[in-house]
Amino acid sequence: MKLLVTGALGQIGSELTSALRKIYGETNVVTSDVRSCEQQPHEILNVCDKTRLAEIVKKHEIKVIYHLAAILSAAGEKNPNLCFDVNMTGLHNVLFVARECGVKQVICPSSIAVFGPETPRDNTPQETIILPKTMYGLTKAAGELLCEYYVAKFGLDIRGLRYPGLISYKTLPGGGTTDYAVEIFYEAIKKKSYTCFLAADTVLPMMYMPDAIRGTIELAECDFAKLRNHSNFNFAGISFSCATLAYEITKHIPDFKISYAPDFRQKIADSWPRSIDDSEARAQWGWKSEYDLEKMTKDMIRNLVGRV
Repeated sequence: MKLLVTGALGQIGSELTSALRKIYGETNVVTSDVRSCEQQPHEILNVCDKTRLAEIVKKHEIKVIYHLAAILSAAGEKNPNLCFDVNMTGLHNVLFVARECGVKQVICPSSIAVFGPETPRDNTPQETIILPKTMYGLTKAAGELLCEYYVAKFGLDIRGLRYPGLISYKTLPGGGTTDYAVEIFYEAIKKKSYTCFLAADTVLPMMYMPDAIRGTIELAECDFAKLRNHSNFNFAGISFSCATLAYEITKHIPDFKISYAPDFRQKIADSWPRSIDDSEARAQWGWKSEYDLEKMTKDMIRNLVGRV
C-alpha cells in the first residue's frame, strides 16, 4: 500500500513521514512539498494544483493521503488570501482527487483554531460553538464540514484531529500562535533568556510531538466503522501557561530569564481554549497521551542540549 504525505517538510510532516516509513517501508511513503528533498521518493507539489496532485496519485498508485499542507494561524493573518487558497482549495483538491483516483483513506488534521471566544474555554467539549476569528480557523472549520460532506455523500474514509499547539525538538514550527513553546527551549539553551510574544498567564492546550504522531497513526489505523466522529476529534495533551513552562525550564536551566512583550498573536491566543475535553477520542479509538509537562520539558532539553 502506497501513502502520500503533503506538506511533508513541515513541522508535523517531517516527523510523521519518518514514523510512517518505519511502519510501511521507505519506498511506500511518498512525500510532497513545494520544496525539494534529497530523501526519495519525493515529489514537488503545490496542493492548489489539482492536475499535478492527480498525476502524483496515479503515478505512485496512492491509496492513503496524509494531507498536512497548510498555512498556519499567525502566518495566515499576515497573508489571508494565501491561507484560504492553500487550506481550502488544497483540501478540496485532495478530496476530489481521492474520490476520482480510488484513494481509500484521507487523514486531514484540523486545529483548536476552529474555536472562538464564544466557545467554552475550559475543558472545551467535542460538540460546541464553532466561530473562529482567524482565516486559519475559518479554513479549518470549513474543512471539517467539507470532510464530513465527503464522508456522508461519497463514503470516503476521512479522519482528522483538532491539533493543539505542538512541541518538537526535531523541527522548528512554521508560523503558529503556539510557536513560543518551541522557541523558548532554543533561546533558553542558547541565550538563557527569551522574550515571549504572549502574556505570562496565557494558557493554551499543547502536545508533545511524539504523542501527536502516535495519536495520528492510531486514529488512521483504527476501525472506521467504530467512529461516530470523523474529521474533527478533540485531541488533548497538556495545558499550561507561558509562565508555568518558563518555571519548569528553570528546574533544568536555573539562570534562565523570561520577559513578555505580547503582540498581535495575543488576540488569537485569547480566542482559543485553555483546555480540551478529548473524551470522545478516548472512547471511540482509545486515545491516551503519555507526556506531561515535566516529562516533556526534560526530554526537550535533553535532546536540544549540544544541538543548538
